[in-house]
Amino acid sequence: MDDQISANEFHQTAGLEDWRVVSDGANAYFPASFAAGSRFMKAIGELPDIDAHPPDVDVRAEGVTVRLLTVEDDYYGMSRRDVELARKISAVAREQGLAAEPSKVQSFLVIPGAPNTAEVMPFWRAVLGYEPRNDTPDEDLVDPRSRGPSFWFEPMHEPRADGGGAIHVCVWVPYEQAEARVTAALAAGGHMVRDQYAPAWWTLADAAGNEADIATTQTRD
Repeated sequence: MDDQISANEFHQTAGLEDWRVVSDGANAYFPASFAAGSRFMKAIGELPDIDAHPPDVDVRAEGVTVRLLTVEDDYYGMSRRDVELARKISAVAREQGLAAEPSKVQSFLVIPGAPNTAEVMPFWRAVLGYEPRNDTPDEDLVDPRSRGPSFWFEPMHEPRADGGGAIHVCVWVPYEQAEARVTAALAAGGHMVRDQYAPAWWTLADAAGNEADIATTQTRD
């Protein structure tokens, strides 16, 4: 596709101050009561041609999260269509007196590791009811209803002594929130496993050795 846009290009574009790209899509969070959030969702649904490129909208008691993502047969990420729609949704929010809180945005990724990922992906597809991601079917499984976290399968070049795999999680946050999240995790009893890839991601572990990445879109273009 010819209208794709990187995370950094998205963030550098005017009129998108409400939005942050975490993982693959642009997200915005608008604090609101359930009633106000429902009105906001209804107004988004009435935007012209919204069914041609619909957002994911999650209405909860404390606010509304909107996610924009372009999905094509050979692409899964941001596009100029998302830029245009983000501006329209922010305009609707302003009309309804809603202000975004970018610091509340995050996304969640599960990362199973295995010496041979092709052997384990069918199991997880069956358990989860997920589908291969269009552009990376040998690496990623996604929820076809966009409800659960995505799964990315990581080859293990140094398998565990027992020959098994390992699972860790990845929490994507806005870049300006990442170091505070790392600091909080360390203060809560965690320890740093590796930080040589920061600010793309930091890998931490709890006292039992369970690992989690804090990730941003910095340096990923």
